[in-house]
Amino acid sequence: MTSTKLILFFLLLFLITLNLSASSTGGDHERFIYSGFTGANLTMDGSAKIIPTGLLALTKDIYQTKSHAIDPDPIRISQSNGTVRSFSVSFVFGILSRSSGSRSSHGFAFFIAPTKNFSSALPSQYMGLLNIANNGNLSNHLFAIEFDTVRNLELSDINDNHVGIDINSLNSEQSYYAGFYDDKSGTFTNLSLTNGGPIQVWVEYDRNTTQTNVTIAPLGIAKPMRPLVSVTHDLSTVFTNQSYLGFSSATGATTSHHYILGWSFGMNSPAPFIDSTKLPKLPGPLDSGPRTRSILLILPPIGSILLVSIAVMVVVLLARRNLRCKEVREDWEVEYGPRRFAYQDLYRATRGFKNKNLVGIGGFGKVYKGVLPISKLQVAVKRVSYDSKQGIKEFIAEVVSIGNLQHRNIVQLFGYCRCKGELLLVYDYMENGSLDKHLYNFEGQPTLDWAQRFKIIKDIASGLLYLHEDWDKVVIHRDVKASNVLIDKETNARLGDFGLSRLCDHGSNLHTTNVVGTIGYLAPELIHTGKATTLSDVFGFGIFLLEVACGQKPIKINSEGSHLVLADWVVENWHKGSFLDTMDTRLQGNYNIDEACIVLKLGLLCSHPFPNARPNMRQVLQYLDGNVKLPELHRAHFSYEIN
Repeated sequence: MTSTKLILFFLLLFLITLNLSASSTGGDHERFIYSGFTGANLTMDGSAKIIPTGLLALTKDIYQTKSHAIDPDPIRISQSNGTVRSFSVSFVFGILSRSSGSRSSHGFAFFIAPTKNFSSALPSQYMGLLNIANNGNLSNHLFAIEFDTVRNLELSDINDNHVGIDINSLNSEQSYYAGFYDDKSGTFTNLSLTNGGPIQVWVEYDRNTTQTNVTIAPLGIAKPMRPLVSVTHDLSTVFTNQSYLGFSSATGATTSHHYILGWSFGMNSPAPFIDSTKLPKLPGPLDSGPRTRSILLILPPIGSILLVSIAVMVVVLLARRNLRCKEVREDWEVEYGPRRFAYQDLYRATRGFKNKNLVGIGGFGKVYKGVLPISKLQVAVKRVSYDSKQGIKEFIAEVVSIGNLQHRNIVQLFGYCRCKGELLLVYDYMENGSLDKHLYNFEGQPTLDWAQRFKIIKDIASGLLYLHEDWDKVVIHRDVKASNVLIDKETNARLGDFGLSRLCDHGSNLHTTNVVGTIGYLAPELIHTGKATTLSDVFGFGIFLLEVACGQKPIKINSEGSHLVLADWVVENWHKGSFLDTMDTRLQGNYNIDEACIVLKLGLLCSHPFPNARPNMRQVLQYLDGNVKLPELHRAHFSYEIN
């Protein structure tokens, strides 16, 4: 009997020890280690899960999704006087993309936050932690270490392979190219965050110096003495009484697989050592084939059966392929193309392109609202007319020009589908539709107040600045107008419809022979030279300013049957001393007079008949922000005729 009790005692002791080795040590929760995550008690959402091998998988092949894996027990990281204690974190991760040459999705982050609820976060460049509205707010009480594999100029990213220390914002306090310093030579070795094998991370905060150090190195290499990136910031001003530790990731318009292999934490002590021999292994490259290798291994014993099965499958697949739409692929898609969608997925998303899902009709096609079957993401699907030669040009131009753009004031292109007989573009869905519906009260849309209009103007100016100066190439939109401005549910404005846009390198000129655009927004020099420039975009933006302020279309027919040009009418009222009489009567006089005057004058300046008299978009934003005073304008200089 005694021996039985002894056996039961040691069995119970063994189970307790095993449990502690795979999870936190309990008590004050000031020290834990995970060597693999089998049986670990983590709070997870999105596509995060623990796979049978013991890997913590944060993301998988689902677009526009966010995932979190969080230790469910909060830690008391602050002392009773509010001072944050020293702490140390270590973990091992791996990021796998489809192949070494493919673009990765947005990266992942280790975070310390006061909450486990990130429902308001965006599944994009904010890595599932924040959104456009709260990015930078002190009330976030967020500390994060980001491992970013997409360069986003809006967040001031240095490149598409960096490590950053983030405090209350995804605009990093400090960041540096991913890599490590050799202890002997001091040389810096670059380290690819994707497809480079497991990487170990050490994060250390010293309460005495208030310095955070982040160090990384390939798994198996001892922790380098020199950290990769450091920030001095008293985290006592950041953390609340209790906080949660975890990992967050987001895919955006492309996908990657983010894995955590091991994780340890120590309060007022170094994080427990992670034994690499006890960690689960990363899977092979995503586009290689464990499955292929398995099939090759079993071919000899079951060769005849397999050959027959393959033959049957080929016949079935060919028959189905002939029944479905046939996809077309060209060379330009390899370099520029974002994600390709399967036609059947978009057909199901829009419920067969039914009229009740139709949300707009443009010059080259129809736009349908849809819900993607797996991610449940709302999208807008533009069905471009394939029969039109101009429609095909517009389709290619849109994919090439905005396939890689990332800016909060540019409509995001998630992907496309090109089949025999079908050209489809997939965008982020904008709940409030196009701006012109609000300006002209289409479909009973409410009238926008002045504050909303002024913000929309600044949003589009910011988007155009990104296209003209801040992206890798110069994008000339060539069709800036109210109907191409889309409004999301928070009344943020985004510039869309890049079917007429063109790309060129910074410092070079775009040469075109045909005049494209919309009558009323076309710069005068386009008619004479056919040469589109950033300043011809500025002209269109100037007319857009007048359109938003006055609530009038660029050209309309008056009661006498003659054409009334909006810019001429504003100049005429300026001469008469009745400048503000041109403001939209639906505003009922409720607007900021100073802002209204700036918008009206800036609209005239941007739409000046001579290109050299127009400001660039950086100057436009400075005028709108009030950082630079608008130059003195002379009425005699505004003549809308070219000699």
